[in-house]
Amino acid sequence: MNLLFGRTISLQFRLTVAVILSVLLILGDRYTSGGTALRTSLHTLVSPLLYFANVPYEVLSLGARSLQTRDQLLDENQALREKQLLQSEQLQQLQFLKKENQELRALLNASSREKSTRLIGQVLSVHSNRYSHQVVINRGAIDGLQVGQAVIDELGIVGQVTHTGTTTSRVLLVTDTTHATPVRILRNDVRTVVEGMGKLNQLTLSHVPHSLDVRIGDVLVTSGLGGTFPEGYPVAVVTSVDRDESVPFSKVYAEPIAQLDRVRLLVVLGKQSLENRND
Repeated sequence: MNLLFGRTISLQFRLTVAVILSVLLILGDRYTSGGTALRTSLHTLVSPLLYFANVPYEVLSLGARSLQTRDQLLDENQALREKQLLQSEQLQQLQFLKKENQELRALLNASSREKSTRLIGQVLSVHSNRYSHQVVINRGAIDGLQVGQAVIDELGIVGQVTHTGTTTSRVLLVTDTTHATPVRILRNDVRTVVEGMGKLNQLTLSHVPHSLDVRIGDVLVTSGLGGTFPEGYPVAVVTSVDRDESVPFSKVYAEPIAQLDRVRLLVVLGKQSLENRND
């Protein structure tokens, strides 16, 4: 086979031919469409190889971005949930604080309440039957929890801590048949007590005189009596009032404001808030 540049051809001649061919290719590419078409065809043929060579990098990059984005979303979601719970503890008392005068706000010692400790806990298990409504949270004595601390969700009162272990605690819900919560009617400040009936969606007001000014739609908030629940937290909304004169007391029923059938994250109110309120 004869080569274009044989051994007998001088290097100078080879260089001259290479320069002339290069100039012709440059001019042809610049002033004709054939060069552009040829270059486009070559790019088309080579592009699948480029994509294929870049696949491992894209897969690894996409996986890293997906993991990073997922972790960021989980962290942001958890942080937002905790922030919402902590802020809802203050928002729940907005109506109550608006209604009170300056003297009552001083008695409530609002500045001390803001400094009180609050701890977020997650529900680990639910124990619900006709005679017992309780949940177990992932906070215990090691976190400083004590028996009698009030527990709320983002809407209202959930219950109180009844037993503490090292890392878990048991919370008795307001709907338990053994639970009673001192409340006051937000509309007129009349004090009464709501008791659990063993139903997650219903409470009853005990020993309500026929003359008591209570109406359907009245909001019941904690009265602060008893020392367990701080004053002003939403508890329930009155749903039924039956004033049967043939019985000594009216039958009044209310629906809990807290979402007791779907509790997941809860806020445990610190004992400090109770002590400051009694000072």
